[in-house]
Amino acid sequence: MRACARLLAAALMAAVAAGVTLVVTAAPGSAAPGATVQNPIVGTPNSADPWIGYYNGNYYYTATTWTGNIYIRRAPTLAGLRTAAETRVFTMSQPNAVSNMWAPSMHLLNGPNGQRWYLYYSAGPSACCGGQRQHVLESAGTDPMGPYTYKGALVLMPNNGWSIDGSVMTVGGVNYFVFSAFNNNVGFENGGLQSLFITRLTNPWTPAALGTIISEPTLAWERVGNPVNEGPYVLQRNGRTFLTYSASYCGTPDYKIGSLELTGSNPLTRSSWTKLANPLFQRNDGNGVYGPAHHSFFKSPDGTEDWIVYHANSAASQGCGTTRTSRAQRITWNPDGTPNLGVPVSTSTALAGPSGELGNPGAVTVQRLQSYNFQDRYVRHSNYAARIDPNVSPALDGQFRVVAGLANSGAGYVSFESENFPGYYLRHNNYVLRLEPDNNTATFREDATFRQVAGLADTSWQSFQSYNFPDRYVRHSNYVLRIDPVSTDAARADATFRLAPR
Repeated sequence: MRACARLLAAALMAAVAAGVTLVVTAAPGSAAPGATVQNPIVGTPNSADPWIGYYNGNYYYTATTWTGNIYIRRAPTLAGLRTAAETRVFTMSQPNAVSNMWAPSMHLLNGPNGQRWYLYYSAGPSACCGGQRQHVLESAGTDPMGPYTYKGALVLMPNNGWSIDGSVMTVGGVNYFVFSAFNNNVGFENGGLQSLFITRLTNPWTPAALGTIISEPTLAWERVGNPVNEGPYVLQRNGRTFLTYSASYCGTPDYKIGSLELTGSNPLTRSSWTKLANPLFQRNDGNGVYGPAHHSFFKSPDGTEDWIVYHANSAASQGCGTTRTSRAQRITWNPDGTPNLGVPVSTSTALAGPSGELGNPGAVTVQRLQSYNFQDRYVRHSNYAARIDPNVSPALDGQFRVVAGLANSGAGYVSFESENFPGYYLRHNNYVLRLEPDNNTATFREDATFRQVAGLADTSWQSFQSYNFPDRYVRHSNYVLRIDPVSTDAARADATFRLAPR
């Protein structure tokens, strides 16, 4: 979502927000991946603090512009957003809100005029950044492209104090507005903490009261550069509500994502929220991703996958200006029901697009690979090495999406994509299997493709023949996975597996 804000500072800062309330249901994939996607989804300059939603056959995208204009892109595929036209849907002319538009977020809500899209954004005067406040637009109908009319500013803090990064969260049929502001209306320079606040909405443009605080940046990982909690965005699944947010100063490479969970009955009280002790998503120097945060979530077209869109830099020194680009990847869930956002992928990694794009047929299932002769052991990745182990922990390390073969999508050919490292597949390299990111080369895709055949040791099980070395099969040796020729009973047992439910 937004880049951080230093109240009254002269340096550029960016905004946090995001919108449509997301309710996630647990379901296996039911359609084939869409067109291949490679980050960034959208490049500079209008690409920080992104929001994406899928509605009636199209993805919609909007982000910070730093200007007085708000733009939306539309495309039928996620990859298509990169080249989709920017359509200007609003030009600001309100007093003290003519520039520095940050973090637009969109929500389809029932209001006094029926179901409408509401587009929330932060804006202020031309001088950045102490004048930022929250504003909202309403669509004329249910077309996300508008047209839009201005509904007003949201007064959220005492004396109409500084506030940014608002989005709507719905709990128990009630709409709440969550946003970022300074505790006690005191900025960084006077020891203030940029924190998370909440209020109930009486209608989509009217807060019932001033905001009450629900989280302050008290943990060390929330205080790098400046103590910051901003960009709240809701994520819900199986009756649980998580309020994710961006932490630390956006000008550092340590800008990251944390989460609260609603563990009490009243979202308006701080005691009802429990902070997760560790960040969910953060820099990955090995993948060249810095400051990955200010995010939102969206569903795949068939509703079976959950995706995150966020901004990040490609260098540690780039800060929170116009260098940030919008990136997206699939997320998953831990066995304890908490979200697992994974690791931010490299811009060189090819990702399978969201499930169900353009009505793609097929099935994407998440499964485990059980060893035939060590039936308490399952295939897993550990520090990117592939092996068989008992009691796989974390459990997601032993779960794979069994997809059509990357080099040959014909019947019987499969590839194994990691559930918790999207874009990473089991592939052989010098005959040893590892988990590596798809670099979109023919060699990688051949190395990561296998033909599923009847089990060599038991025809009710399965074996997996190398696509480009057809005399070799996947087998374990001293618990390590590799591809080898198979000629003995022991080797046939080592090369036999069962695709088991996760």
